[in-house]
This record gives sequence, C-alpha cells and structure tokens, in this order.
Amino acid sequence: MRYTEIQESLRTRIAELSKELFGIAPEAIVCEFPPKVEMGDLAFPIGFELAKSIKAMTGEKKNPREIAEKLRVELSGFENVERIEIAGAGYLNVFLDRTRFLLGAFNQTSPSTGEKRTVEHTSVNPNKAAHIGHVRNSVLGDTMARILAENGHSTEVQNYIDNTGVQVADVVVGFIALEKLDLDQIKELDSKLGKQGVSFDYYCWDLYTKVGKAYESDDELKALRLKVLHDVEEGGNPIAELADYVASRNVECIVRTMDRLGIRYDLLPRESEILHLKFWHHAFEKMKELNVIRYESEGKNAGCWVMPFDSHEGSDEHDADKILVRSNGTVTYTGKDIAYQLWKLGELDMDFGYREFMKYPDGKPLWITTDHASGTTEHPTFGGGNVVYNVIDSRQSYTQEVVRRGVSLIAPERGEDASVHLAYEMVALSPKAAAELGFTLSEEDKTRSFVEMSGRKGLGVKADDLIDRLEQKAFDEVEKRHAEADEVEKRLIARQIAIGALRYFLLKFTRNTVVVFDFEEALSFEGETGVYCQYSAVRNNSIFKKIDSSSIADSIDLLSQNTEKANEILVNNNEVWSVLSLAGRFEETVKNAERQLEPAILAKYVFSLCKAFNLFYHNHKILAEADPIKKAVLLLTAERVGTSLTRALDVLGISVPERM
Repeated sequence: MRYTEIQESLRTRIAELSKELFGIAPEAIVCEFPPKVEMGDLAFPIGFELAKSIKAMTGEKKNPREIAEKLRVELSGFENVERIEIAGAGYLNVFLDRTRFLLGAFNQTSPSTGEKRTVEHTSVNPNKAAHIGHVRNSVLGDTMARILAENGHSTEVQNYIDNTGVQVADVVVGFIALEKLDLDQIKELDSKLGKQGVSFDYYCWDLYTKVGKAYESDDELKALRLKVLHDVEEGGNPIAELADYVASRNVECIVRTMDRLGIRYDLLPRESEILHLKFWHHAFEKMKELNVIRYESEGKNAGCWVMPFDSHEGSDEHDADKILVRSNGTVTYTGKDIAYQLWKLGELDMDFGYREFMKYPDGKPLWITTDHASGTTEHPTFGGGNVVYNVIDSRQSYTQEVVRRGVSLIAPERGEDASVHLAYEMVALSPKAAAELGFTLSEEDKTRSFVEMSGRKGLGVKADDLIDRLEQKAFDEVEKRHAEADEVEKRLIARQIAIGALRYFLLKFTRNTVVVFDFEEALSFEGETGVYCQYSAVRNNSIFKKIDSSSIADSIDLLSQNTEKANEILVNNNEVWSVLSLAGRFEETVKNAERQLEPAILAKYVFSLCKAFNLFYHNHKILAEADPIKKAVLLLTAERVGTSLTRALDVLGISVPERM
C-alpha cells in the first residue's frame, strides 16, 4: 500500500462525490499531511474549497463542515482507511489502516512515465580545474536527474562543453605567448606533468590566472586574444587544433573529478559542433521565417538581429540578452543556446555526429559530439527530450528566460515549460575553511560571515583539493574509531563519508540560498549533516546483521495471522506509527521534489526520517523485545525505515558505509 496510491484514489473518489452531491468538479483537490499523527495521516480541506465554489456559482452560502460531513459518510469503508473524521471547520482527516499499511507493498518503484527528461549540468569552461562552485552545480544537476529517474522518467545527462569560448582562448594565449609552447611541446609537458603527479587542469588553472594578470598591462596580448578566439571559432587551423587538445584534456580531468562524487554524464555536446554543423543557421532561418526576430536598422542596436521581449525593459544588460546576432555578424550566447535547446527538444531536424570520448572505470561509455565524418554510426539516440532542465547559476536567469521564450516562439506546441532553468546561488567559504585551505585572510576577511572566490584571480578552491581534504579528515576519524580495520576498508569508508558529507551539505540548502562551506559543520556526526544520515542508516543495517535472513518474511507471516493484536500495538504506539508513516512518504517526497524543482526537499526528508528513526531505536529494544508480535511490528517497521532511508540517500547520491 503506497501513500501516493491512497492519495490519488481518495482524490478521484472525492472529485466524483463532489460532482454527484454538489454539481461541482474541482480542478485540483489539495491533500496535506497533518502535523501530528493523532490528527490523522492525510487531510483534505475540501469543505472550504467546495463552499467557495458553491457560493461563486450560485451565491448560496454552505457550511464547510456540513459539506465535509456529507463526503465523509459517502467515503465510509474506503479501502485501506480505518476511519475519517471532520476537523476544524471543514477538513476531512483520514486515518489509515495501520496494520495493512505496515504489511502492504511499501514504496514500490514508480512505473515508467514514457517521457524523456534531459538534464544539462556542470558545463564548466574547459580551461582549468573545476572548483567548489562547479561542484554545487553538478551535485544539484546529478540529484535532479536521480529524482527524475526515481519518478519513472527516462533521463539523459549532458555536460555542455564551450570549447570555442574566450576562456579557452585565454589559456591558449598563455601557452603560445607566455609559455612559448606549440602543440607537440604541450603534449610533452602534459606527459611530464602526469609523471610528476601534477594534473593538467591544475597547470591550466595557474596559467589562466597568469594570463589574466598579463592582460592588465599588455595591449598586444589582448589583441592576440581576439585573433586566437577567431581562429578557435573558425576551426581547421593549427591554433584550433591546439585549443581542441587543451580543452579535451581539461574535460577529461573535470569528468574524472566529478566521477569521484558519483556524478556521470551520457553526452558531452560541444559548442564547436553547434557552430560548424550550422545548428544556429538552421534555427536562425526558422526564426526569421516565423517572424519572431527582427533586424534593427537604426538606434543603439542598428545592424543586429533581436528578439522583441516585453519584460525587463530599460536595462542595457538585459537588452543585450535579446540580441541574437551582433552587428558584426557574430552570434551571442543566447542565440547559440536557443539552437541547442531546440535540438535537445528534438525540434531542430538536425543532429550531431558522435564518437566515444572515454570509458568510465566500470566500462560505461561517455559520448561526445563531433562532425559527421568523424562520428560512428553505432551510438545511442541523444536529444529529443520532452522537458529539458538547465542547471545554470542565478546570474543567468534573464538570459535563460530569453532562451525559454525563444524556444516557445519557435515551437509553440512545447510551450515555455519545456525548458526549465534550475537556478542556484554561489558557494563561498567560512573564514575558518578559507584559512584551512591556505587562503591569506585580511583582518577584515576574518570578521566576515563568508569569503567569496574569484576564478580569474586564482582565488578559488579546486574541487579535487576540497575532496582530498574531506577524505583525509574523514580518514582521521575512521582511524580513531576503527584502528583495527585494514587500510583499504578505512579508505573506502572515509571516501564514502567525505562524499556523503559534501553532497548533503550542498543539497540541504534551497537553490536560492548562498552556501557557506565549513569543514567542521559538514563532517559533524551530529546535526543536519550527511554523516549523521549515513550513521543512522548504518545503525539501521546493524539490526539486520544480527538476525536470520528469513526474519522479515517470518514477521510478515506472524502479523498477517494476528492483525488485531498488531493493530492494537500500532494504535497504542504513535511514536512507532510516526516513523513508519514517515518512511512511507518517500515516494511522495521524491515527486514533490520534482514538482517544486527542489532537491533540498528530499534532503530535509532524509534528516527528518533519521531523527525519527533514532528516537524509535533509542526507545525500543527491538531484538530484545519479549512479545513476539510486538517484536515483529518493531522489526518490520525498522526494515521499512531502512528501505526508504537507503533509497532516499541513493537518490541524493550518498552511499551507506558498512560501518562508521
């Protein structure tokens, strides 16, 4: 028996009764969870809603409580429901049959929706190592993709590679003008760095900072930047070949960094193919044909192709986002992204060539786009999603709004909801964490609530450095607790704790919250942390390591034969029922996280479930319980909690260690 099934069945029946009894078919029937189980398990404020509708239609005033009472009588005997009461001035409070709930099918896998969801995240400029801000983007995107998959959608995860952008051009300038290296020499340097244990993306990080400082006093270097950028975008020349190597090597490093966090991709679409395969040209002609853009012959945008857009008028910054083609003929980011979004939705009637970029350690292939001549005929089908999710920071909100509007104008049957922007705020460091990572802080910085970072100035935390530091701290703690364990096991547990700590810390805050990272807070065994949640799951698992594998099946058989006694135990133990019913809300919580586009909803649920379970564990000696029926109730409740907790953590990308 699943909460979602019971809710939908009740919604359907209430809608039918509303039509039969009052001549009204409500558009949506709200279902709530009461704050305490003593008040019921589900609550429908239908009395108020129908009273308003009746008054609006007929002018007649109806008592919401009387309306709710008529519905309650007709709902009598509803399957899986023990009773229904009227609460307040018009709530239908539903009390479930607790024993049937405990014994029923619990949090089953959602059936396939038959719809494809495409999630684009990470999208790091391939010019240097990923930093902690990119990690928040990637963790949000990866978790959103997991949420969609859990809800029965087919998912495709993409990491867009801007391999022709100005950031890549900057690093190329650094190699050829400051380092005086050609492509062969860069390859030789790359090999030498690998033997020294230095990552190529780390070298590029420092070089990018060096170039940024050089631009401040070298106009010739700035002029070279423009030439390099032109050559990179044009393709088919030595500079473009060098840039391709640099970008590809950085992508490899970034992909491996994210894999450490359990984050993987299906496809790496590259901007070079968007340009060279004329995706933009095709979309541009389509937009002109549909009259959704216009050519400006005068004014400040003379010579540009722009998209008329009513909102946010009066801002030069926002107006710039409406320009799709500049007066010099170059295409803006917004224009290229519209073409890319159309392809992701299957609305462009064009496709990339594809080749295998690399294999993950377990053999799973990662694909990358290429031209058709270089591609293979044997590849998965990419693109063509029903909805696309774009994880991009909140500073790009207006640009994404323009993109969404542009897509909806070209493909009106899809509407604006087909392109979803998952915006998020930045990640900063607590002064303590910044000092621990080697930042030199001024006295003023030490008094601030957080320290901001700047990639161009080299003031940032590389993702791998952060993970390494977390793993070492976790290992030190594991060493204290389990000195007798072998090195391999301790390293594995430390890695699982570190990744769980980082992912949970970045997910527990809502997307519109600035995250201030702190090592001590993230790795705490107490409070709202990933470590606490993992510890709770390990504690739950420890119960079942002490019993036979047949114990759960035996418990189900015993309770099935003693339903009255089992129900009496559950009715008289609201605390037990509270944790059991909360465990049953996993499926509903994942659906709600998708509806609200907020992974933090699931993170908060996990923490609440852990708190409830630990209280339950503390108050009940499950395996020592003398009453066999009560023991079966407690054991099966713990099993249900463990199932929901493990599944929820998995959706968050957090694994459960063998011990902690």
